[in-house]
This record gives sequence, C-alpha cells and structure tokens, in this order.
Amino acid sequence: MRFSASSLLGLSGLLSASVFVVAQPADSTFMSVRESVAKDYESEGEIPRTKYFSEYHPPAISLPRGARSWQWGFCFADKPLPDDEVTPHLSALIQTYLSIMSSIGAETWIMHGTLLSWWWNQKIFPWDNDLDVQISEPTIHFLAEYYNMTDHHFDLPGVDGGRTYLLEINPNYVVRSEKDRLNVIDARWIDKSSGLFIDITAVRKDEGKRQRGDSEALMCKDRHHYQESQIFPLRESYFEEVPVKIPYSYVELLEEEYGANSLTNKDFQGHKFNEDTKIWEQMK
Repeated sequence: MRFSASSLLGLSGLLSASVFVVAQPADSTFMSVRESVAKDYESEGEIPRTKYFSEYHPPAISLPRGARSWQWGFCFADKPLPDDEVTPHLSALIQTYLSIMSSIGAETWIMHGTLLSWWWNQKIFPWDNDLDVQISEPTIHFLAEYYNMTDHHFDLPGVDGGRTYLLEINPNYVVRSEKDRLNVIDARWIDKSSGLFIDITAVRKDEGKRQRGDSEALMCKDRHHYQESQIFPLRESYFEEVPVKIPYSYVELLEEEYGANSLTNKDFQGHKFNEDTKIWEQMK
C-alpha cells in the first residue's frame, strides 16, 4: 500500500500542542460488544520453543550517561542509527502506525513506556529506541487475517523516496498462554529503512480469573494484567502531534507499572525535564 503522509504529518501545524482528554460513553464494555467477532481457542496446544521476533541487543557496557541502549531488527539494518536520527525515525514510526490503524478501523492505544512519555509532554522520550502499543484480541485476529506481512509506503516530508513500513504478525499469537514466554510480542510495525519497530501486544480476556468470578479480568502474554474498566472506554488525546488513544485509567496504570515517582521525577536517564519548555534536556 502507498500513502502520502503529507496530510498526516501536516496536521502538526493545525493541532494544539497541549493535550486534551475526552472520556467516551461507558454504556457498555468493550468486550461485551465485540465477543461476536473474537475467535477463541479452546486449547493452547504445545507451547512454542522458539522465538519468532528477533532483535539485536549489544552489550550495555561503557555507555555514557543518557546514551541509548540499542535494540533494532537486525534483519533490516546491520547497525543502529546515529543518536540524533533515532527520535525523528520513531516519531514517523508512530505517526504512520496510528494513521494506518485509523484508516483500517483497527483499535489501538499506547502503553508502557510510550504512555509514560505521553504523560510528560506528549512526545517520545529522547532516550527511547522503540515504542509500545496494545490492541484487542479481535483486532489481532483481524490484522493477522487481512494485513499480515503487508508493506505500507509513506511519502514523508524531507525524506527522499519516503519510507516503507512492514506490519508483521507473530504466528504464535494464537497461543493465549502466559507460558509462551518467547512470544510475548504479538506483532510489530517495522521501519524497513532502520530496523526500528513498535512492539504490539494483544489484550485478551483472562479466562482463568473470569472463571473464578473476576468478570473484568484482562491479560497479555507478557504477564501484565488489567481490569476492563482500567483500559476502556479509551480516551482521545494527541501524541507526536497526531491523534492517539490512551487507556481510561492511565494514571493508575502508570503508577502500578512504574511507581508514583515516575510521574514526578524530573531527573531521569541522564536528562532533566525543563518545566518552561516542556522538553527533556540532556544533562552535561
């Protein structure tokens, strides 16, 4: 597929830099209205013994304060980008991903460290080298059935020839068990020019807890557990100057995962948050 990103990325001049959050109606729960389109697998089958997605993690030695610890898909690039090129590539990565998911009607939201960076200034942390999003279980089935291994080309402003992104689904997504520790990532959105990627994980009904009376229990294969009311209804906001969805109880989720200090600590990863500019500045 080929897309012009001028209309997407050009929105930055029209959208306010300040974030706003709008709650959606909560007359019904997300899972209750989508159960008819969700495929459920009665048996997890044999737990896979091989990891589908691979990435390169160089030894984290002699890194200067604030330097990025590299992680990238080495099948697309044999070396990491220079530090000053990573954040622009990640910004285009999340903008194109959100654009595609919106255009095909696939519900998605940011989570984990990406949600924490949104909390601070709706921008990617300057030390990040990948991004995290979540989708529902019906959505992962939809993407696997219609969009697995599809290339999406964007004509990006200032990028000669544009960039192509690959949506790749882990075939082990059908294994719903947390015992599959090698395949906790269900899909990736990959920048084929650099190997940088977005990790995509599916949120599923936690059948074990539901059978024990917890009717709202949700889980991911990476052993994160939630309540439906913590995530749904999703709120609307902006991230990297484009529309994005975030979990309903984002403060509660961030405090659970990173601690309350993560929302107030202005000195982190060799950077200091400037209250005036709302930017993380690298400390000398």
